[in-house]
Amino acid sequence: MDYFLQQLINGVTLGSIYGLIAIGYTMVYGIIGMINFAHGDIFMVGSFVALILIVALGITAATPVLLLILALALVLVVAMALTAVWGWTVERIAYRPLRGSFRLAPLITAIGASIALQNFVQVSQGAKNKPLQPLFSGSFQLTDGGADGSGFIVNLSYIQILIVVTTVILMGGFTYLINNTNLGRSQRACEQDRKMASLLGVNVDRTISLTFVMGASLASVAGLMFLLYYGVVDFYIGFLAGVKAFTAAVLGGIGSLPGAMLGGLLIGLIETFWSGYFSVEYKDVAAFSILAIVLIFMPEGLLGQPEVEKV
Repeated sequence: MDYFLQQLINGVTLGSIYGLIAIGYTMVYGIIGMINFAHGDIFMVGSFVALILIVALGITAATPVLLLILALALVLVVAMALTAVWGWTVERIAYRPLRGSFRLAPLITAIGASIALQNFVQVSQGAKNKPLQPLFSGSFQLTDGGADGSGFIVNLSYIQILIVVTTVILMGGFTYLINNTNLGRSQRACEQDRKMASLLGVNVDRTISLTFVMGASLASVAGLMFLLYYGVVDFYIGFLAGVKAFTAAVLGGIGSLPGAMLGGLLIGLIETFWSGYFSVEYKDVAAFSILAIVLIFMPEGLLGQPEVEKV
C-alpha cells in the first residue's frame, strides 16, 4: 500500500505538468479548431529560458528561502513573457495568414515552426543534456517503513507540493478567466462562431492571439516545473512532452479545460503506475492503448461535448 501511495503522488505530479501543457492545446483547438504542434517546443523553450536565468542569477540550494522564492518568481515572470512572445509569433506567422486556407496548410507550418524551434535550441545551446542541481531537497515523510524499518518509505517532496499547488491555482484562475471576464466571453464566442462574433464587435484576431499567448505562458510554467522536478532538459523534451500533452487533451476531450487537466492526470498516473508495477519501456504503449480504448467508446473524450452541426 505504501508503494502504491508513492506512485500515486508521483503520478499526480507528472500529470499536473502534462495538464498544464494540454490546456494550451485545448484552448487553441477550441477557438480555431486546429492543433498547435509547436506548443510542445514552446514548453521546451520555457524550460531552457528558466535554466539560463537560474544559472545567470546564481540560484542554488544554499540560497535563503525567501530570496529563492523571489528569484524563482522573477524567473517565472521572465520565462512567461518570452514564451508568450514565441506563442504570439507562431500564431502571427504560422496560423493567421493561413486561417482561411485548407486545414492542412497551418498544420504543416506549425510542424515547421516546431522543427525550427528544436533546431534553434539545439544549435544555440547544444545537443547535450543540460543539468540543474536540485533547489528543493526537503520532503515530508508520510510513512516510516513499519516498526522494523523493512517497509516502503513514502515521501512527499517540497517540489511535488509546489507543482500540484501551482497547477491547482492556475487551473482555478483560468477557469475564472474563461467564465467571468470579457476575454473569456470573447473566447467562448469565437469558439461557437468566429464570423458571428466578429459581426457582434469581438476582435477575433486579438482574441486568438491572446489565446496563443496564454497557452504559451502556461507551457513556460510547466517548463519551469519540469526543470525543477527532473533537474535536466534537452532540446528534444518538447516533442515528447507535447505528444503526451496532446494525448491528454484528446483523452479528456479536446476543447475542454477540465478535460485537459483530467487527461493530463490520467496519462501521468498510467505512465507512473505502469513503470512502477510493470515495465518502464512499455509505459507509452500503455498510455496510448488506454487512449485508443477510451476513444472507441467515447469518441469525444471523457469530458468533451459532441459536435453539433448546424443545418
